[in-house]
Amino acid sequence: MLQRMQSVWLLLAAICAILSIKYPFYSGNIETPGQPISFQFLTAIFNIWILIVTIALACIAAIDIFLYKNRKLQGRLAILGILLSLLNIYLYLKAIHRFVENQGSHTITAVFVIAIPILFFLAARGIYRDQKLVKSLDRLR
Repeated sequence: MLQRMQSVWLLLAAICAILSIKYPFYSGNIETPGQPISFQFLTAIFNIWILIVTIALACIAAIDIFLYKNRKLQGRLAILGILLSLLNIYLYLKAIHRFVENQGSHTITAVFVIAIPILFFLAARGIYRDQKLVKSLDRLR
């Protein structure tokens, strides 16, 4: 049995962040001024801010795995990851407004983006439980 399940949650969050760079969140017709309507996929590469936040999420999750000796910092980075992933979802939803209304849909791979804050939350909960366990063991000494 794994003793530090939050490491698995953080690894899955990093994998989901990396996969969300390549795979689309939304697909539909987009209208750009001076050009005809074209079908496009909304990936992280579509918008520079989404790309920056997504890469930051992957880096935070990957670095956070190795901070198991400093649980306080690990917990703070997990909370930062939750906030950044919510910002990432907001940026994706804001980018959808550039598409023609009622001529597109969310793709199945949008699950990667939605899973990131859930996985960071599960990791933060595991980190909190570890802190609580260590504090209770310190009282016994």
